Amino acid sequence: MSRFTGKTIIVTGAGSGIGRQTVHRFLAEGGNVVAVSRTEGRLREALAGLPDDRLHLVAGDAGDPAVAGRAVAAAVDRFGGLDVLVNNVGNALRGDVAAVDPEEWADLLRTNVTSAYLFARAALPELALRRGSIVQVSSVQGDRAEYGWVAYNTSKGAIESMTRSMALDHAAEGVRVNAVAPGLVDTPRTAGAGPEALAPIVARTPLGRAGTPAEIAGVIAFLAGDDASFVTGAVVPVDGGRAASLGSVRPADV
Repeated sequence: MSRFTGKTIIVTGAGSGIGRQTVHRFLAEGGNVVAVSRTEGRLREALAGLPDDRLHLVAGDAGDPAVAGRAVAAAVDRFGGLDVLVNNVGNALRGDVAAVDPEEWADLLRTNVTSAYLFARAALPELALRRGSIVQVSSVQGDRAEYGWVAYNTSKGAIESMTRSMALDHAAEGVRVNAVAPGLVDTPRTAGAGPEALAPIVARTPLGRAGTPAEIAGVIAFLAGDDASFVTGAVVPVDGGRAASLGSVRPADV
């Protein structure tokens, strides 16, 4: 497929997991990609061997307004414009309100929410010129909370509200804004938790397994492309059916 030939995409959090696979997906479909990650060395390692003529790397903290400006400028200067923004960068933090200190709270919201605001704010003028789109990465925890994840739950709920708000505010400019809400995904971060910690989540996932970054990237590409031209303000679960359940474990005899 070459759905994105001649189009330019910014992907934040591009150094691993969903972000890395999203970069691969857009490049495979002919797109030009500006890949953003905090650490240049990690970014270069993760994306080594990909076509240099259609890939531009931006190293920096996505919560810094200057980094958002640099990424948009790179899209325009290197590739002539901007068609898609993927706000993927994010972090996780365990704890209830009593356990999470104010600095941790502020840092997580800056990474998970403020970065999306900054990149959207920088990108929207260019996206409007091409009637482009924004795809945000939320979580099943943006709609339904998990115990002991108050900061993360809050941040992903904010992303979903931001998605709907921006979809309304920028529809007249022809800019679509949607989100994906992954469940458990097999990434380096989740793998570090170990099989025993992940087993209860897998048990509550009707398809009986974790998703892959490639599966999330496929839905991101769909929402970014012309096949979704009448879709805006949507939050699409990509969770193996987990959001369809009340939280019960699949019976062994089913």
